[in-house]
Amino acid sequence: MSIITRFLLQYCYTKQVCSTITQRKKKEIGMHILKVIHGYPPTYNAGSEVYSQSICNQLAKSHQVSVFTREQNIFAADFAIREEVDTSVTKYFVNLPREKDGYRHSQLDSGFAKLLDTIKPDVAHIGHLNHLSTGIIDQLNEKNIPIVFTLHDFWLMCPRGQFLQTNFANPNFYQLCSFQENRKCAENCYRAYFSGQVDDHERDIAYWTHWIQARMEEAKQLCKKIQLFIAPSRYLEKRFVEEFKLPQEKIVYLDYGFPLEYLQPVKKEHKEFTFSYIGTHIPAKGVSLLIKAFVRLKGKAKLKIWGRNNGQGTSSLKALAKELCASMSENIEWMGEYANCDITHRVFDTTDVIVVPSIWGENSPLVIHEAQACRIPVITANYGGMKEYVHHKVNGLLFEHRSFESLAEQMQYAFDHQQEMKSLGKRGYLFSDDGQIPCIQKHCFMLEELYQRVIKDK
Repeated sequence: MSIITRFLLQYCYTKQVCSTITQRKKKEIGMHILKVIHGYPPTYNAGSEVYSQSICNQLAKSHQVSVFTREQNIFAADFAIREEVDTSVTKYFVNLPREKDGYRHSQLDSGFAKLLDTIKPDVAHIGHLNHLSTGIIDQLNEKNIPIVFTLHDFWLMCPRGQFLQTNFANPNFYQLCSFQENRKCAENCYRAYFSGQVDDHERDIAYWTHWIQARMEEAKQLCKKIQLFIAPSRYLEKRFVEEFKLPQEKIVYLDYGFPLEYLQPVKKEHKEFTFSYIGTHIPAKGVSLLIKAFVRLKGKAKLKIWGRNNGQGTSSLKALAKELCASMSENIEWMGEYANCDITHRVFDTTDVIVVPSIWGENSPLVIHEAQACRIPVITANYGGMKEYVHHKVNGLLFEHRSFESLAEQMQYAFDHQQEMKSLGKRGYLFSDDGQIPCIQKHCFMLEELYQRVIKDK
């Protein structure tokens, strides 16, 4: 080996070591942030999980970041905790393959407490406790670790999380719920757990009414133990303050932030006018509503349905399309899932309009923001956080919530006014002058300020 070669190798090695030391110093002077979330990509890819990954990756550039989340290994013991380390974020997975509707697990709490003693975070940022344990809050309180809690849905206000009733054995299933009431929850959302014996009916109602009452009391007590809540929509903030009586001083509005490097205005790569849906294939997301609307469309258009195959759920949606209109079902393409960093090229480059047809009160859907970043117009419902971020004929179109006839009318309008839709798409995000959605860097800077605030107040 020549002297020059040895010098270059030594130089590269030294540069790498110095870079590593610099990163370590940055993290040493930063905070240790613990993110708690009920699922984490790539295993779980819904909005709260994708958002959690985005902020963790960004915060890890300046801080030490750990994630506490769940996995479902049916061949491993309940509550076992597994560590996984990558280049920037350390993840701890607690195993919960057999948990259903429980909300507090002492074994999980015990394991979490030991983990806290080991990793010693400065602040905890909770995204969701569903499928985990409400006892996590008590463990953080006991060790004097301040808590920031992002509200992604209504889980604290509603045992099912979405104010969407299951209505077991009722032909009018998945009805919206206007308020939480213990007996009503038992009868409408937990009836599937009843024995089915006529003589047991009132006893079953009494049992689940008591269970829900205890669960709701637990949720209200949690709110007293959390220093600060974040609401990503004014709609959600208002409901928690007015209906759940969350003190206004304990909640702040902060919309989501996004990595903009892969969210850029699109270069269309298709010929036929194309509607697209992005999301999970579950009833709450309104995919069946979208299919019912699409098959009524007059004209040659496509509908692309993106999202992970949900087994029988996806198969049932495909069957519904064929049942309603076999010829139109041929214009529906089932695209599967994608890596989020590929969303512009794979999804938006081949899309004219994004449709968000959710039948519950969505909070601040990520897909609406992502479409707006890429200057794609959105059709969504005139309800909840959806109408907060899309205004009719300003940056998209609104339809009457839960009405496939109304959705069909707006989809037909979009098809018949394609140039107007392009103009609506160019408006983008409503709350910035240039139409750009919040970037992840500024968003995380604001998160850091909130973390420092609760640390100081603690």
